[in-house]
Amino acid sequence: MGWRAIAGRGPLRYALILLAAIVPACAGALPFDFVYLRDIDPTILQDIRYAGSNNFVGRPLPGYEAAECVVTRDMARRLQAIQAELRPRGLSLKMLDCYRPVRAVAEMLAWSQDGVETTAGRRYTPRIAKQDLFRLGYIAVRSSHSTGAALDLTLVELAADNSAVFDPAKDYADCTAPAALRAPEGSVDMGTGYDCLDPKAHTAAQGLTPEQRRWRDELLSAMARQGFVNYAKEWWHFSLPGAGATTYVFPIRPRR
Repeated sequence: MGWRAIAGRGPLRYALILLAAIVPACAGALPFDFVYLRDIDPTILQDIRYAGSNNFVGRPLPGYEAAECVVTRDMARRLQAIQAELRPRGLSLKMLDCYRPVRAVAEMLAWSQDGVETTAGRRYTPRIAKQDLFRLGYIAVRSSHSTGAALDLTLVELAADNSAVFDPAKDYADCTAPAALRAPEGSVDMGTGYDCLDPKAHTAAQGLTPEQRRWRDELLSAMARQGFVNYAKEWWHFSLPGAGATTYVFPIRPRR
């Protein structure tokens, strides 16, 4: 069944309609053509953020039972080709989110509408009230991640010191602050942190340093060579046009 909008309904109602219209997967197995990226290219780094607390919701999201990047086989081969170009230059891709279960999308929508603002949450939304994120296009009811057509990722300099880890008890600066003050990303400085729901995270945002702009352009170019298209409001988000028509709900479980 396909997803369709119902006029006059709120975003949470949309999410419930979507959950009723998804294609189920067989228990204990990935659906046809989905693979664990680690099985195709184990050199690609992974930091699947919705499997932990280092994200704008501040907790693991439903459906993320393992911190694994799940993608279609075609997507995996394209990422493998990009990685093969980057590694001789001392760089690596780092996956931040891949396939996203629909129940995780519904949780994001519920969070955006619960009326509760927290200090941790404001690190990701320094200038936008979270109830406006849906209206402004920062959160979507039908996520292309849930079709297997979208990815969130960044670049890592392999020779750099990437040892700093996220401390949930620490009072970091917001996601638009200088890299030394915001939560550690273990990656190059793109000008904002991942999941920074702010105009500065727009791919073509002004006010970046030449180095930050260079890294964004580097990521754009590498992904474009394999057919990926960037979402203009998120420097980290890329999709394959026409690649995803079916929405899935299967959870991300540990590899066997």
